Amino acid sequence: YSASTVRHGEAIGTVTATGVGSYYGRTAELVRSARSVGHLDQLLFAVVRHLVTIDAVLAAVLVTFALWSGAHLLVLVPFLLVLVIATVPVTMPAAFTVANAVEARKLAKEGVLVTGLSAVQEAATMEVLCVDKTGTLTENRQTLVAIVPFSSDTESDVLTWAAAACDESSPGPLETAIVYAQQQRSLKPLMRQAFVPFDPATKRSQATILQDGETIQVVLGSPQAVQEIAQPHAGLMERVEQLAASGTRVLAVAVGSGDEFMIRGLVALADTPRKDAAALIKAVQDLGIRILMVSGDTLATARAVSRQIGLGDHFGDAEASLNEPLQYDGFAHCYPQDKFRLVQTLQHAGRITGMTGDGVNDSPALKQAEVGIAVSTASDVAKASAQVVLTRPGLQDMIAVINSGRRVYRRMLTWTITKIARTVELAALLAIGYIVTGFFVTSLLLIAVLVILNDVVTITLATDRAWISPSPERWNVKEIGKIASIFAVGWLALAFVILWAALTVLHLPVPQIQTLMFVYLIYSAQATIYLTRVRGRFWSFPPSRYVALATIGNVVIASILGFLGILTAAVPAVVLVGTLGAVLAATFVLDEVKLWFFKRMCFGDRRQIAPSHSA
Repeated sequence: YSASTVRHGEAIGTVTATGVGSYYGRTAELVRSARSVGHLDQLLFAVVRHLVTIDAVLAAVLVTFALWSGAHLLVLVPFLLVLVIATVPVTMPAAFTVANAVEARKLAKEGVLVTGLSAVQEAATMEVLCVDKTGTLTENRQTLVAIVPFSSDTESDVLTWAAAACDESSPGPLETAIVYAQQQRSLKPLMRQAFVPFDPATKRSQATILQDGETIQVVLGSPQAVQEIAQPHAGLMERVEQLAASGTRVLAVAVGSGDEFMIRGLVALADTPRKDAAALIKAVQDLGIRILMVSGDTLATARAVSRQIGLGDHFGDAEASLNEPLQYDGFAHCYPQDKFRLVQTLQHAGRITGMTGDGVNDSPALKQAEVGIAVSTASDVAKASAQVVLTRPGLQDMIAVINSGRRVYRRMLTWTITKIARTVELAALLAIGYIVTGFFVTSLLLIAVLVILNDVVTITLATDRAWISPSPERWNVKEIGKIASIFAVGWLALAFVILWAALTVLHLPVPQIQTLMFVYLIYSAQATIYLTRVRGRFWSFPPSRYVALATIGNVVIASILGFLGILTAAVPAVVLVGTLGAVLAATFVLDEVKLWFFKRMCFGDRRQIAPSHSA
């Protein structure tokens, strides 16, 4: 009696399952236990691990040198404090959050509600999108398209029998379509005495009717389920396959008394694909994302709908084919636990996975996926489980979510490379500079100012104009570390040239050298941002207004502090201009090195997953 509606009277029943042992309880438990892995934390720990390793080596070298030279270890305390400040990326979570929030605000104006900010950044690296068929790719509005009577019954007889076995109190899409067709044909309904609603376990509903003084049982449900309780009917399944091949959902109608039933006919209903479904499929595939369709329908119906919207027809059965999901275009006979397991299987294979759906049965998978998207017609449970909710009809807004994620990725990639490069540059400059000169090349106070100015630019990167990749992005910490090291080494080389010139050519005193190196670190940090923003020439894609103002502002502020001697010793303007010119020249050189690196290393490890069966 699962899903029954008590209208009046009383009954005595036996409880066979409660809680997670019941059908709805299992679905609720899957929603409660579903968790997706946070990739931001993984990236954060990877960056910190690399920086700590580098800084630990530099600290050990410096301490060893101090002990060997007889220097007092207390002198090194400011340096060690700088290492701690520089190594821990305290602004990284804030920068990611701001970047996601900026895009979430833009998406809200386009009718997309983001309830989980992490979904925006995960959309950039999403490689596989699992799409529920009913209500997502289709309209979820069933229409009766065919009636196949058996024996001497007419189409009207079969339709009247089928309508008698439909739930009038809470009709589903299939039942609504059958009852509507009966009303359109002005058929008189049968007098019903008892009714058992559709049960997912038995896949059928049953009504007791009174006709000509005789009590008759009518069963409506899956042809396989009805065939199990009815007399064998030759050619039944062949006829079902013929109807399902065109994308219809087929139900069988059986009539009888007691335990003897005879199949009287079939009714075929079609759920029309959304008008924008085919265009959406192509648009998502053009972005390098693999689409898997999931459906609770039969294989024949799933294949037919898949062909109509431009997907392949290589479908697997949810019970037997989920171990190798990327070998198929989709899956049929999917229950909530099957969709949930599909998402988990893809995640265990290292794929960033998205899921779209509209019903309660999609909720576990929506919550488990890194990017869970509920369509505008979704149930409240599905919307609560998803991280992204579409508020406008159709699916085209999913493209906006993917593009937003890829913009966030480019901004945060700029931040990550810049953070690693300037941290290594600062730590190595201080350590090696101390060993060579016997003093720290910039003061602790100026380093504090340096950190503050750089963090201001970090926040404005969330608003930067960003190039959208045509394929899924991927966080490759090893390659990020390589390009950041190239920048760090390049800037270090120029720093020691400037340091040498300040000592031997200009003969500047230590306070002025510390000011000069502070200004140089500001200049080079701003240049690194422009170098890392794009894969092409650094001038090929202009920044946002806020990023331009922040970077230019940092250069101006550092120049004013150095020229006027605020918080430090003043440096002649000609020296500052020469340093700025040297940084600009080095920027062009490092830009050429960057282009060479990207060309040789194929930066990004973009994996485009193509269907395995085609071609």
